[in-house]
Amino acid sequence: MSGKYPTVRRSQVITTWGPGALIDLPRHAGIIGSLEAWPHPGGLEEIVDQRITQKLALFLGIAAPKLYAPPPDTAAPGEQDQGIGVRRFPEWFLVQEKAVQNGSLRSRRLVHRKELDEKTRRFEGLEVVPTRFVRACPRGHVADLPWRRFVHQAKGNGCTQQLWLDEQGTGGDLGDLTARCECGAKRGLHEAAEFESFALGRCPGARPWIGWDAREECDLPGRLLIRTAANAYFPQVLSALSLPDKQTGLTKIVAELWDFLEIVDDESDLAFVKKKPKIAAKLVGHDDADVVAAIQDLKGGGAAERPVKQVELDAILDVPEGFGDDVPVDPDFHARRLPGMIWRKTPLSDPIAAVIQVHRLREVLALTGFTRFDAVVPDIDGEYDTDVVRAELADEPKWFPAVENRGEGVFLLLDPSAVKDWLARPEVKRRIDQLRDGYDQWAAERKLERPYPGGPYVLLHTLSHLLLQSLSMRCGYPASSIRERIYVDPEGNRYGLLLYTASSDAEGTLGGLVQQARDVEAHLDTALRSGGLCSNDPICAQHAPGEGFEARWLHGAACHGCALIAETSCEMRNDHLDRALVVPTLAVPDAAFFAAVA
Repeated sequence: MSGKYPTVRRSQVITTWGPGALIDLPRHAGIIGSLEAWPHPGGLEEIVDQRITQKLALFLGIAAPKLYAPPPDTAAPGEQDQGIGVRRFPEWFLVQEKAVQNGSLRSRRLVHRKELDEKTRRFEGLEVVPTRFVRACPRGHVADLPWRRFVHQAKGNGCTQQLWLDEQGTGGDLGDLTARCECGAKRGLHEAAEFESFALGRCPGARPWIGWDAREECDLPGRLLIRTAANAYFPQVLSALSLPDKQTGLTKIVAELWDFLEIVDDESDLAFVKKKPKIAAKLVGHDDADVVAAIQDLKGGGAAERPVKQVELDAILDVPEGFGDDVPVDPDFHARRLPGMIWRKTPLSDPIAAVIQVHRLREVLALTGFTRFDAVVPDIDGEYDTDVVRAELADEPKWFPAVENRGEGVFLLLDPSAVKDWLARPEVKRRIDQLRDGYDQWAAERKLERPYPGGPYVLLHTLSHLLLQSLSMRCGYPASSIRERIYVDPEGNRYGLLLYTASSDAEGTLGGLVQQARDVEAHLDTALRSGGLCSNDPICAQHAPGEGFEARWLHGAACHGCALIAETSCEMRNDHLDRALVVPTLAVPDAAFFAAVA
């Protein structure tokens, strides 16, 4: 939004404040509107990335979806500001009563939007604030709390007397809050948190970001949700790096002409489109049947059927050796394999097979949907499950919000023979089995069938977090501005990690991160020293994933004192981490990939 309205960065629309997100304004509260509440796509900047588009078509079952950037916060001179619509939500308010009753007990009236003055939006001249409690479900549905039904425990719903919210003390804990009616009925708000008992009834399937009447069937219980809580909105973002792809010449031509060819279903359609001289000239020398086949291939996913990260890994490992001083041919991707004599100086780096400086890269992020309460993340190949539950961004989405970020990075490739030898050790197998037991419990609780990521992924993921913290101390970027991508290809025996910046402006291409590739051994030394001993040891080191009441099933020896980083930097929301697989720890000294640093 712009002008006199609150503004957020474009990237925040994709990662934090997308359609369906609950937002607090200075005097009001709202929910970000669906794509129907956005400016017409014709007035937005189109983001072109064929691989992301193909993945969306395959993942969402939508033919030829488009990507558009959110409107800028400030329009160009002479143009009208554009914004994203926000609906007022919730519809229940608390009256800011001045009286304090019975010492620490404070009572405030609960009123509906229809009871407010239409002009002043006050109640009997008093200010009101939106209630911070709503009802939602993991599928993204959200609605007001059924206050009358809840207070009367589904009985006496016909009662229309005044509702009150009593607050004992100043902590705001659910145990200190009681909703009551002047008829005498009352109920502690802590009971609303017991969703297994259907205290708030069944989820009504409401989607107010699309429209007040936009409902769908839902059989889940309604759950109490605090609007400003961290679990109120989890975006599902599909990301990919724009890297050279070994497409055939015809595929590239079809991709270039996609705006014209996306309507083609057969050769007769193609003949009609080829009446335009520009189209016919581009397709000279190609048989119509081959062109139609290429079009159908792109509509059905085509080359995008390969996992996103596998295509990226091929492109990264295919770069030539050099120092990167030559002029980049591709403005979206430029990388060079750094000669070993530059960075390999001690045996510490023996398990590292290659270091690649990524001088330029382009990342595209597309928002596909969202959930509440529980986040859904892609698998280790960057893919979402096709049957994943999510809330739609519009009633019938045909395009999706996206941003492109440009940056730089450093890629490390592990020695495949070192990984093979490490996996063969009995101590390593034992530790991985312990981590898998924790994962099985986590997956069983959520009824997921996704396979365990495996020991190499946990190794690379933890090493990535430790290196990121070391790099941020010297590269000129804060840790929250560096992101990771983990690459695990067991069939090809390839294991690597990419630490990169990604920003919508020049902040992500200062050159400081790329230059740290020359000092990779120094960063590795710092990472291993910090990973060997945590400030929370021995508690952190002795944590068993499958045991304990804290239910940290996806963590081995990992906590906020050692391996956890900002969730904006982590591709797995800080899950699947274990220092014991990287460096010897107090509790597990014999399962590490790297030897202890002297």
